[in-house]
Amino acid sequence: MVASPAHGDPVLEGLIEEALKNSPEIKASQSRIDAARLKIPQSGSLPDPMVMIGYQNESFDRYTYGEMEGSQWMFSASQQFLFPGKRQLKEEMTERDAESLEAMQELLKLKTVARVKELYFDLFLAYKNIDLLTEKRKLIARVEELTLQRYAAGGAMQQDVMMAQTEKYMLLEKEEMIRQKIQSLEAMLSATIGRRNGIALPRPSEPVYQPFDLEMNSVIDLAMQHSPELKSRNKMIEAANTRLAMAQKEYFPDVALGGSYYSRRGDFEDMWAATATVNIPVYFQSKQKPAEMEAKASINLAGQELEATGLMVEAAIRDNYSMLRSAEKLMAIYQKGILPKGRQDIEQALNGYATGRGEAVSIISRLKTLLDYESLYWGQLVEREKAIARLHAVTTGLKDGGEKR
Repeated sequence: MVASPAHGDPVLEGLIEEALKNSPEIKASQSRIDAARLKIPQSGSLPDPMVMIGYQNESFDRYTYGEMEGSQWMFSASQQFLFPGKRQLKEEMTERDAESLEAMQELLKLKTVARVKELYFDLFLAYKNIDLLTEKRKLIARVEELTLQRYAAGGAMQQDVMMAQTEKYMLLEKEEMIRQKIQSLEAMLSATIGRRNGIALPRPSEPVYQPFDLEMNSVIDLAMQHSPELKSRNKMIEAANTRLAMAQKEYFPDVALGGSYYSRRGDFEDMWAATATVNIPVYFQSKQKPAEMEAKASINLAGQELEATGLMVEAAIRDNYSMLRSAEKLMAIYQKGILPKGRQDIEQALNGYATGRGEAVSIISRLKTLLDYESLYWGQLVEREKAIARLHAVTTGLKDGGEKR
């Protein structure tokens, strides 16, 4: 089961649904699964029966059928039967391979959902930064107006006016750069959801803050239980064990049963024969034994890969969890301390400058600092949401609020 879209945003939900439906990567993954599933009945099927038609003649210079005892038409059919258990093991091997691909497709879907969310949140942040720049341009315009008034009254230098105007154009430059970034993000988001030449993407809504209540170890435990990547690795181990059982079965011979009919005519009666052919694995030292050792090595490899994957999953969880908690702490610092005091300081500075106190350079510096902190606040909010999205990508055992499913 793929983790549900975050925060009930209908736009985001629609994009995720579109991505899961139209993503070329997911479609290719489904085709691989379909092909793997079709291999299952093939692997468990009996070998094709063999049919033989022949003629035996007792002379080189004439056709002696019906005249000579050894002249006859021959018809035979044979069927090979594998040693008991081999067919079931072959089916089981291909079935485990298909199940491994299915688990990897689930992981691909989770990562696609996470990718859509990350791009969506980055797009929201870009639009939010434009809003912040627009708001600061209005404040810079106030500073510019005040400097012009003070300059006309002889209370300010022309340099103050030029500084305010330069800052205004620098904000316009930043806004244009962010608009270019928006186009890039929209292009990447369209590619992720499989949309070609589609309609323009709507402006993302602000993420609704939801608490993430689970502790790190609980998230790790859920990942160890539900991670699709770990499920896939476990299926690979099961397939490797089945290959070992199959390699050990190859020490036992298969049998081919056959029946023949000889048509002779004339004074000679027809004949029939029944045969059983058994292969003898006399070359087991160079064939079956190395195959068994290869299968054991594959089991060891699959186990090591499972261990490595588990460590990578745990590392990813610890990284994103620490990022999530760090973002929450920084958001609290910005929201409860730095931003309110910064806005209050700016307002007081503007009011003081309007009455002839203070310098324009000080106000502009404070505006730039406030803009940076506001951008950092929204950036941390987005990083928090992206970290949660990445946590969803390594386990299906989480809801959006960090609760157990």
